[in-house]
Amino acid sequence: MASITGPSISITSFSTSLKLPTQTSSNGISSLRLVSLPISGRSYPSLRLQKSSSRFRVSCAAKPETLNKVCEIVRNQLALAPDTVVNGESKFVALGADSLDTVEIVMGLEEEFGISVEEETAQSIVSVQDAADLIEELLEKK
Repeated sequence: MASITGPSISITSFSTSLKLPTQTSSNGISSLRLVSLPISGRSYPSLRLQKSSSRFRVSCAAKPETLNKVCEIVRNQLALAPDTVVNGESKFVALGADSLDTVEIVMGLEEEFGISVEEETAQSIVSVQDAADLIEELLEKK
């Protein structure tokens, strides 16, 4: 759960609570930073806090090896040129994927990682990072 409290953001997950400082610019907009955060005994490489419209999104970044494997699967599935940049921020649509391509990417990820992705969840995957984060979450539940 993330909540805005004055000049910081409070993050509480299970028994972990952390206050993150923010910097407020002259126009009143706060900037957020990457931090390392242990949650339930596991340490994640970074915690991303993003402002999109008027909401904040908190998500844990996937392991680099998972992200790299997802990038490779996306590159192969979409038959992208070797010089095409594919990274966590890459959106499937921006890479030229249509809805069928996205379904096939999800099927490839399920096969590669031995997971099963619910249809509703699959529809919410729009970027490579979304896919990698979901894979980490599903693998942890196994």
